[in-house]
Amino acid sequence: MTLKSILKSNRFTNNLITQIRKLQYNIIPYISSIIIFNIKKILRVTRIDKKSRYEKLREIKNKHKGERCFIVATGPSLTIEDLEKLKNEITFSMNSICLAFDETDWRPTYFGIQGVYVFNKLQKYIEKLDVQCKFIGDTIPKQKVYSDDYYVYPINMLKHNMVHHRYKTKFSDDAFAVVYDGYSITYSLIQIAVYMGFNEIYLLGADCNYSSNMNHHFKEYDYVDPTFLLAGDKMISAYKVAKKYADRNNIKIYNATRGGMLEVFERVDLDAVLSERNKGKFSAS
Repeated sequence: MTLKSILKSNRFTNNLITQIRKLQYNIIPYISSIIIFNIKKILRVTRIDKKSRYEKLREIKNKHKGERCFIVATGPSLTIEDLEKLKNEITFSMNSICLAFDETDWRPTYFGIQGVYVFNKLQKYIEKLDVQCKFIGDTIPKQKVYSDDYYVYPINMLKHNMVHHRYKTKFSDDAFAVVYDGYSITYSLIQIAVYMGFNEIYLLGADCNYSSNMNHHFKEYDYVDPTFLLAGDKMISAYKVAKKYADRNNIKIYNATRGGMLEVFERVDLDAVLSERNKGKFSAS
């Protein structure tokens, strides 16, 4: 028997080896990444470092102070008709929404993406996308982020890349300092919207319902989250954190999604919200 097999056959030594490997490959790299992230954040926020890749974010702070916006997620409840109705609104959208552009001339005002696999899958569409800003999480490799309309944001993944059973996140109102992962790009865009000054935010297509029939997206693109059975619970736990922040800071977040499992935010009817705005316009004219 080799020394390795002898050590593995002993329960104590086998457990010790497992814990050492966990420390070596998981815990130490995680702690190191957090330390480096926070040092860079301090240097950036205190303006010691004025040349970081996040500088462009300073241009959009409070750009839309006191305004409303719609964050269009890509759940299966979303329809082309919904997008057509939003042409006169400030909108954020994400990920595979660009696959719908051959069916509508609506385009989001802002676009966001942070998943590496999804970015690689949709990069050719993203590069052609004509929007005011493309918000790109710094999870995307630097060599892929080169366009002038890319606004890179610093995302703190917390422990979400590691196996964990307690779903926790934080909420940031300073996207230049940090954007916290909340298990979805939608959560990141809510934080960015708050940083930009929006105080009335409507979610659309945020189904939070990853069914076993694999119909998970408005436009499918051959991607299935391997943890999809838990994804809804993870996202809902994060939205509860956003709701607490919003309530404390006089920010209104509404859910205009048709159906789905998200009950954290007050539900509203999209058509009613849009018609109310139109009534106001007509009465003022």
